[in-house]
Amino acid sequence: MSTPETPRPSRVQETSEPGEAPGNAEPDRNDLDGNDETSSPVATKRPARKLSWQQLTIVPAMLVVLLLATWLWFQQADLDPVSENALSNGQVSQALREQVELTAISTFFVLIIAIPLGILLTRRAFRKATPVAMALANMGQATPAIGLLALLVIWLGIGRKAALIGMIAYAVLPVLSNTIAGLKANDPTLLEAARGIGMSATGVLRRVELPLAVPLILAGVRTALVLNVGTATLAVFGGGGGLGVLITAGITNQRMPVLVLGSILTVALALLVDWLASLVEVLLRPRGLDL
Repeated sequence: MSTPETPRPSRVQETSEPGEAPGNAEPDRNDLDGNDETSSPVATKRPARKLSWQQLTIVPAMLVVLLLATWLWFQQADLDPVSENALSNGQVSQALREQVELTAISTFFVLIIAIPLGILLTRRAFRKATPVAMALANMGQATPAIGLLALLVIWLGIGRKAALIGMIAYAVLPVLSNTIAGLKANDPTLLEAARGIGMSATGVLRRVELPLAVPLILAGVRTALVLNVGTATLAVFGGGGGLGVLITAGITNQRMPVLVLGSILTVALALLVDWLASLVEVLLRPRGLDL
Protein backbone atom coordinates (compact mmCIF):
# COMPACT_ATOMS: atom_id res chain seq x y z
CA MET A 1 0.00 0.00 0.00
CA SER A 2 1.45 3.34 -1.03
CA THR A 3 1.72 6.22 1.39
CA PRO A 4 0.21 9.57 0.38
CA GLU A 5 2.72 12.14 -0.67
CA THR A 6 3.11 15.29 1.39
CA PRO A 7 2.29 18.37 -0.71
CA ARG A 8 5.35 20.48 -1.50
CA PRO A 9 5.29 24.08 -0.34
CA SER A 10 4.84 26.72 -2.96
CA ARG A 11 7.72 28.88 -4.22
CA VAL A 12 6.61 31.79 -2.18
CA GLN A 13 6.32 29.77 0.97
CA GLU A 14 9.81 28.32 0.48
CA THR A 15 11.47 31.72 0.24
CA SER A 16 9.50 33.48 2.93
CA GLU A 17 11.02 34.02 6.31
CA PRO A 18 9.30 33.00 9.53
CA GLY A 19 6.83 35.59 10.66
CA GLU A 20 6.74 37.19 7.21
CA ALA A 21 3.55 37.35 5.26
CA PRO A 22 3.48 35.31 2.10
CA GLY A 23 4.03 37.27 -1.04
CA ASN A 24 6.25 39.87 0.65
CA ALA A 25 9.46 37.90 0.60
CA GLU A 26 11.06 39.81 -2.25
CA PRO A 27 10.70 43.57 -2.02
CA ASP A 28 9.81 45.52 -5.10
CA ARG A 29 12.80 46.84 -7.06
CA ASN A 30 11.19 50.27 -7.17
CA ASP A 31 11.18 50.34 -3.38
CA LEU A 32 14.87 49.48 -3.29
CA ASP A 33 15.74 52.15 -5.81
CA GLY A 34 13.58 54.78 -4.14
CA ASN A 35 11.71 55.37 -7.40
CA ASP A 36 8.24 54.55 -6.21
CA GLU A 37 5.82 57.13 -7.48
CA THR A 38 4.01 57.28 -4.16
CA SER A 39 7.17 57.82 -2.12
CA SER A 40 9.18 60.09 -4.42
CA PRO A 41 8.80 63.80 -3.75
CA VAL A 42 6.99 65.77 -6.41
CA ALA A 43 9.06 68.70 -7.67
CA THR A 44 6.86 71.77 -7.46
CA LYS A 45 7.70 74.53 -9.89
CA ARG A 46 7.16 77.97 -8.53
CA PRO A 47 4.99 80.03 -10.87
CA ALA A 48 6.67 82.92 -12.57
CA ARG A 49 5.95 86.33 -11.13
CA LYS A 50 3.36 88.21 -13.14
CA LEU A 51 2.28 91.82 -13.15
CA SER A 52 -1.43 92.48 -13.05
CA TRP A 53 -3.10 94.32 -15.90
CA GLN A 54 -3.97 97.16 -13.49
CA GLN A 55 -0.29 97.70 -12.72
CA LEU A 56 0.57 97.71 -16.41
CA THR A 57 -2.22 99.87 -17.81
CA ILE A 58 -3.80 102.32 -15.34
CA VAL A 59 -0.94 104.81 -14.94
CA PRO A 60 0.12 104.77 -18.63
CA ALA A 61 -3.51 105.33 -19.64
CA MET A 62 -3.75 108.31 -17.28
CA LEU A 63 -0.55 109.75 -18.70
CA VAL A 64 -1.74 109.33 -22.28
CA VAL A 65 -5.03 111.08 -21.45
CA LEU A 66 -3.20 113.91 -19.65
CA LEU A 67 -0.72 114.53 -22.44
CA LEU A 68 -3.37 114.21 -25.14
CA ALA A 69 -5.59 116.75 -23.38
CA THR A 70 -2.63 119.11 -23.04
CA TRP A 71 -1.81 118.77 -26.74
CA LEU A 72 -5.43 119.43 -27.76
CA TRP A 73 -5.51 122.48 -25.52
CA PHE A 74 -2.36 123.86 -27.11
CA GLN A 75 -3.78 123.31 -30.58
CA GLN A 76 -6.54 125.80 -29.91
CA ALA A 77 -4.62 128.11 -27.59
CA ASP A 78 -3.78 131.59 -28.83
CA LEU A 79 -0.03 131.94 -28.20
CA ASP A 80 1.50 135.38 -28.32
CA PRO A 81 5.07 135.96 -29.59
CA VAL A 82 6.52 135.74 -26.06
CA SER A 83 4.98 132.29 -25.46
CA GLU A 84 5.99 131.07 -28.89
CA ASN A 85 9.55 132.23 -28.31
CA ALA A 86 9.69 130.38 -24.96
CA LEU A 87 8.45 127.14 -26.55
CA SER A 88 10.23 127.22 -29.90
CA ASN A 89 13.62 126.03 -31.15
CA GLY A 90 13.46 122.75 -29.24
CA GLN A 91 13.49 124.41 -25.83
CA VAL A 92 10.79 122.10 -24.48
CA SER A 93 12.60 118.91 -25.47
CA GLN A 94 15.88 120.31 -24.15
CA ALA A 95 14.31 121.18 -20.80
CA LEU A 96 12.74 117.72 -20.55
CA ARG A 97 16.05 116.04 -21.39
CA GLU A 98 17.87 118.09 -18.76
CA GLN A 99 15.22 117.17 -16.20
CA VAL A 100 15.67 113.45 -16.91
CA GLU A 101 19.47 113.77 -16.79
CA LEU A 102 19.40 115.60 -13.45
CA THR A 103 17.07 112.97 -11.97
CA ALA A 104 19.08 110.01 -13.25
CA ILE A 105 22.50 111.36 -12.23
CA SER A 106 21.40 112.45 -8.75
CA THR A 107 19.61 109.15 -8.08
CA PHE A 108 22.69 107.18 -9.17
CA PHE A 109 24.89 109.02 -6.68
CA VAL A 110 22.24 108.67 -3.98
CA LEU A 111 22.30 104.89 -4.44
CA ILE A 112 26.07 104.52 -4.38
CA ILE A 113 26.26 106.71 -1.26
CA ALA A 114 23.21 105.72 0.80
CA ILE A 115 23.09 101.93 0.36
CA PRO A 116 26.77 101.18 1.18
CA LEU A 117 26.62 103.70 4.04
CA GLY A 118 23.47 102.05 5.39
CA ILE A 119 25.15 98.63 5.25
CA LEU A 120 28.23 99.99 6.98
CA LEU A 121 26.22 101.61 9.77
CA THR A 122 24.51 98.30 10.61
CA ARG A 123 27.84 96.56 11.20
CA ARG A 124 28.87 96.22 14.82
CA ALA A 125 32.00 98.35 14.50
CA PHE A 126 30.13 101.39 13.10
CA ARG A 127 26.77 101.26 14.87
CA LYS A 128 27.71 104.10 17.21
CA ALA A 129 28.02 106.42 14.20
CA THR A 130 24.42 105.79 13.10
CA PRO A 131 22.85 108.69 15.06
CA VAL A 132 25.37 111.15 13.62
CA ALA A 133 24.82 109.97 10.04
CA MET A 134 21.03 110.03 10.41
CA ALA A 135 21.18 113.52 11.92
CA LEU A 136 23.16 114.79 8.92
CA ALA A 137 20.75 113.12 6.50
CA ASN A 138 17.79 114.65 8.33
CA MET A 139 19.42 118.07 8.16
CA GLY A 140 19.85 117.67 4.40
CA GLN A 141 16.14 117.03 3.90
CA ALA A 142 14.86 119.36 6.63
CA THR A 143 16.62 122.32 5.00
CA PRO A 144 14.37 123.95 2.37
CA ALA A 145 15.55 122.86 -1.05
CA ILE A 146 15.71 126.37 -2.45
CA GLY A 147 17.73 127.58 0.56
CA LEU A 148 20.14 124.64 0.30
CA LEU A 149 20.57 125.32 -3.41
CA ALA A 150 21.25 129.00 -2.76
CA LEU A 151 23.96 128.14 -0.23
CA LEU A 152 25.57 125.71 -2.67
CA VAL A 153 25.51 128.30 -5.45
CA ILE A 154 27.25 130.79 -3.15
CA TRP A 155 29.86 128.15 -2.33
CA LEU A 156 30.33 126.42 -5.72
CA GLY A 157 29.06 129.00 -8.16
CA ILE A 158 26.30 128.76 -10.75
CA GLY A 159 26.10 125.50 -12.67
CA ARG A 160 24.80 121.95 -12.71
CA LYS A 161 27.27 120.82 -10.04
CA ALA A 162 25.59 122.84 -7.30
CA ALA A 163 22.16 121.64 -8.37
CA LEU A 164 23.21 117.98 -8.33
CA ILE A 165 24.81 118.20 -4.89
CA GLY A 166 21.66 119.82 -3.51
CA MET A 167 19.45 117.11 -5.03
CA ILE A 168 21.68 114.34 -3.67
CA ALA A 169 21.68 115.81 -0.16
CA TYR A 170 17.90 116.16 -0.31
CA ALA A 171 17.22 112.55 -1.41
CA VAL A 172 19.76 110.59 0.65
CA LEU A 173 17.54 110.26 3.74
CA PRO A 174 14.82 107.89 2.45
CA VAL A 175 17.29 105.43 0.93
CA LEU A 176 19.65 105.53 3.93
CA SER A 177 16.90 105.17 6.54
CA ASN A 178 15.16 102.36 4.64
CA THR A 179 18.43 100.47 4.17
CA ILE A 180 19.20 100.64 7.88
CA ALA A 181 15.62 99.74 8.85
CA GLY A 182 15.51 96.81 6.41
CA LEU A 183 18.78 95.32 7.66
CA LYS A 184 17.85 95.80 11.32
CA ALA A 185 14.46 94.15 10.80
CA ASN A 186 16.00 90.80 9.83
CA ASP A 187 15.28 87.93 12.21
CA PRO A 188 18.41 87.26 14.31
CA THR A 189 17.66 83.53 14.36
CA LEU A 190 17.94 83.40 10.56
CA LEU A 191 21.28 85.16 10.66
CA GLU A 192 22.52 82.83 13.40
CA ALA A 193 21.39 79.80 11.39
CA ALA A 194 23.26 81.10 8.33
CA ARG A 195 26.42 81.49 10.39
CA GLY A 196 25.86 78.06 11.87
CA ILE A 197 26.03 76.35 8.47
CA GLY A 198 29.41 77.93 7.80
CA MET A 199 28.59 81.16 5.93
CA SER A 200 31.06 83.99 6.21
CA ALA A 201 29.98 87.47 7.26
CA THR A 202 30.03 88.58 3.62
CA GLY A 203 28.01 85.55 2.58
CA VAL A 204 25.38 86.20 5.25
CA LEU A 205 25.10 89.81 4.12
CA ARG A 206 24.91 88.98 0.43
CA ARG A 207 22.67 85.90 0.56
CA VAL A 208 20.47 86.51 3.61
CA GLU A 209 20.44 90.08 4.93
CA LEU A 210 20.26 92.06 1.69
CA PRO A 211 17.62 89.87 -0.02
CA LEU A 212 15.37 90.18 3.03
CA ALA A 213 15.87 93.96 3.11
CA VAL A 214 15.28 94.48 -0.63
CA PRO A 215 11.59 95.52 -0.36
CA LEU A 216 12.33 98.34 2.08
CA ILE A 217 15.40 99.48 0.14
CA LEU A 218 13.44 99.61 -3.11
CA ALA A 219 10.69 101.62 -1.42
CA GLY A 220 13.30 104.16 -0.36
CA VAL A 221 14.74 104.31 -3.89
CA ARG A 222 11.26 104.89 -5.29
CA THR A 223 10.71 107.78 -2.88
CA ALA A 224 14.09 109.28 -3.76
CA LEU A 225 13.31 109.15 -7.48
CA VAL A 226 10.07 111.09 -7.07
CA LEU A 227 11.79 113.60 -4.79
CA ASN A 228 14.52 114.15 -7.35
CA VAL A 229 12.02 114.79 -10.14
CA GLY A 230 10.41 117.52 -8.07
CA THR A 231 13.67 118.99 -6.80
CA ALA A 232 15.16 119.11 -10.30
CA THR A 233 12.70 121.87 -11.21
CA LEU A 234 14.55 124.11 -8.74
CA ALA A 235 17.87 123.55 -10.51
CA VAL A 236 17.03 126.47 -12.77
CA PHE A 237 17.84 128.88 -9.91
CA GLY A 238 21.37 127.49 -9.86
CA GLY A 239 21.80 127.40 -13.61
CA GLY A 240 21.12 123.66 -13.88
CA GLY A 241 18.31 123.84 -16.43
CA GLY A 242 15.40 121.41 -16.47
CA LEU A 243 11.66 121.95 -16.69
CA GLY A 244 11.98 124.71 -14.13
CA VAL A 245 13.06 126.92 -17.04
CA LEU A 246 9.54 126.74 -18.49
CA ILE A 247 7.87 127.21 -15.11
CA THR A 248 9.91 130.28 -14.17
CA ALA A 249 9.50 131.73 -17.66
CA GLY A 250 5.75 131.34 -17.41
CA ILE A 251 5.65 132.95 -13.97
CA THR A 252 8.06 135.78 -14.82
CA ASN A 253 6.39 136.70 -18.12
CA GLN A 254 2.88 135.89 -16.87
CA ARG A 255 2.28 133.47 -19.70
CA MET A 256 -0.12 130.76 -18.58
CA PRO A 257 0.48 128.33 -21.52
CA VAL A 258 4.21 128.16 -20.77
CA LEU A 259 3.58 127.66 -17.05
CA VAL A 260 0.95 124.98 -17.68
CA LEU A 261 3.18 123.05 -20.07
CA GLY A 262 6.14 123.04 -17.67
CA SER A 263 3.95 121.98 -14.75
CA ILE A 264 2.16 119.20 -16.65
CA LEU A 265 5.40 117.78 -17.99
CA THR A 266 6.85 117.72 -14.47
CA VAL A 267 3.78 115.93 -13.10
CA ALA A 268 3.76 113.45 -15.99
CA LEU A 269 7.46 112.70 -15.53
CA ALA A 270 7.00 112.14 -11.79
CA LEU A 271 4.08 109.76 -12.40
CA LEU A 272 6.02 107.89 -15.08
CA VAL A 273 9.10 107.49 -12.88
CA ASP A 274 6.98 106.31 -9.94
CA TRP A 275 5.19 103.77 -12.18
CA LEU A 276 8.44 102.38 -13.58
CA ALA A 277 9.89 102.17 -10.07
CA SER A 278 6.83 100.25 -8.87
CA LEU A 279 7.31 97.68 -11.65
CA VAL A 280 10.99 97.29 -10.80
CA GLU A 281 10.04 96.94 -7.12
CA VAL A 282 7.75 94.00 -7.96
CA LEU A 283 10.23 92.30 -10.31
CA LEU A 284 13.26 92.61 -8.00
CA ARG A 285 11.46 91.51 -4.85
CA PRO A 286 12.86 88.09 -3.79
CA ARG A 287 10.37 85.37 -4.65
CA GLY A 288 10.75 83.72 -1.29
CA LEU A 289 9.11 86.75 0.35
CA ASP A 290 5.95 86.25 -1.71
CA LEU A 291 5.10 82.97 0.05
